[in-house]
Amino acid sequence: MRIDGGCHCGAITYEAEVDPEKTSICHCTDCQKLTGTAFRVTVPAPESSYRITSGTPKVYIKTGSTGTKRAQGFCGECGSHLYATSVGDGPKIYGIRVGTAHQRGDLVPRKQVWHRSALHWLPEFEGMTTVEEQ
Repeated sequence: MRIDGGCHCGAITYEAEVDPEKTSICHCTDCQKLTGTAFRVTVPAPESSYRITSGTPKVYIKTGSTGTKRAQGFCGECGSHLYATSVGDGPKIYGIRVGTAHQRGDLVPRKQVWHRSALHWLPEFEGMTTVEEQ
């Protein structure tokens, strides 16, 4: 599926080819803090099918509890989070933030990860694979 989108202020835009069946929810505490809400919804795109079409994201390198580094791409003007990807050599998979895609209504999560960190007041999401960690 071809998607396109960008940040809230329009300074950065992108396009990508994604498999909508791979859309997922992450409940980890890093995603909660980085979004300022209960979870993050992401769809992966290989580096070969993700392209920034205007603007230049700022990048913040986050080191997770396991020591893994992740590059967090966001707009330096409005602060919208656009993607996360690995740091270093090797092929990249961009975790596109679904809320930034114009087609977000068609990107229905099929899986939730880090469910053990899900906030207790969230409803249960029926019909999706649930993984307690990742």
